[in-house]
Amino acid sequence: MTGEAPEVAGADDPLTGDPAVTEFFGDAWPAVARFHSMLVDEGVLRGLVGPREVTRLWSRHLLNSAAVVPFLPERGRIIDLGSGAGLPGIVVAAMRPECEVVLLEPMERRTDWLTEVATQLTLDNVTVERNRAQDVHGRLVGDAVTARAVAALDKLYRMALPLLRPGGVLVALKGDKAEQEVQDAKHVGKKWGAGVAEVALASTIAGVEPTRVVRVVREVAGVR
Repeated sequence: MTGEAPEVAGADDPLTGDPAVTEFFGDAWPAVARFHSMLVDEGVLRGLVGPREVTRLWSRHLLNSAAVVPFLPERGRIIDLGSGAGLPGIVVAAMRPECEVVLLEPMERRTDWLTEVATQLTLDNVTVERNRAQDVHGRLVGDAVTARAVAALDKLYRMALPLLRPGGVLVALKGDKAEQEVQDAKHVGKKWGAGVAEVALASTIAGVEPTRVVRVVREVAGVR
């Protein structure tokens, strides 16, 4: 026994231990905190996050992912397209426990990780599916689709909109060029039955930069 305090996972992250983060996540906090620890412990080793991201997982990834949640339904099926490390899908599942969350990811090593995470966090509302969006068109349909760092919006529309029932909503996390992407993708969106895309600034906690969220409803079933 050295008398030293135990090391806290991700302690170099300035938001680790910040009560504002705990309060923000509310009932989802235990699951999200455990997810953060798993990413700190294994994320770099398993090629899920870059080494520089470990000290900013809260601001750049977990809170960023949580920014989509207010734009999502409270019930129904949410499909997270290209789930990767589980951002935003795992965070969404923790914060929307009444929803069925399908994590759609084509890479086996990532689906293995997602299955482990969902099991360890006891997220019973999660289903992990190893597939590309194009391969489940016509079979898998949801009330909402989330996407983060998947593709430019014109390509994303082709992948995501066929996964939505009429009235379903695509919620995509985007960067500074969100408005330009919306303009560039307008004709593709119309082809797939999308309504007018909206760009919103979504805030989480004080001191963390707001996130640009593109929200678009699939009004009718489009034509290829």
